[in-house]
Amino acid sequence: MAHEVRIRPLSGEDAVDLYRVRLAPEVMRQTLALPSLTLDRWRREVESMVVNPRNHCLVAIVEGEVVGAVNLEVGHGRRGHGAALGIMVRDDVQARGIGGRLLDAALRMADDWLDVRRIELEVFSDHTVAIEMYERRGFVREGVKVGAAYRDGADWDVVMMGRRRPDGRD
Repeated sequence: MAHEVRIRPLSGEDAVDLYRVRLAPEVMRQTLALPSLTLDRWRREVESMVVNPRNHCLVAIVEGEVVGAVNLEVGHGRRGHGAALGIMVRDDVQARGIGGRLLDAALRMADDWLDVRRIELEVFSDHTVAIEMYERRGFVREGVKVGAAYRDGADWDVVMMGRRRPDGRD
């Protein structure tokens, strides 16, 4: 990547840039986002993420602009040792290592700061680049939800993946 990538926590001021990321065509295609999400509603969601102590969202910054984000939502109660992960990278900067940098930062936070021992995610079955990135970092396929999401006018399978903390510090 020609430009420096900086990873930092999400702030409320990131809402507009992150909204642009979320509405990028390939982000829309590969996430469960809908194009009907308004900027006002998105601002409220970002503010909610910022103040929720179980949400740990990091953003990738290139040339002063948010180009991607990763979110860990830590569970509670009997699922307090786990977290759900979501990630998105703007179309024009994909395939430049930004997703991997965001994922690595989230995994370090989970392993070293949050005592998260299990991380789970869902990914469209045809998103092989993302699946391979997750597998390189210890995620395994745990199952398939057949026809679980609607996209491009059809039902699509979603792969459930999980990662247990690799060092055995359970």
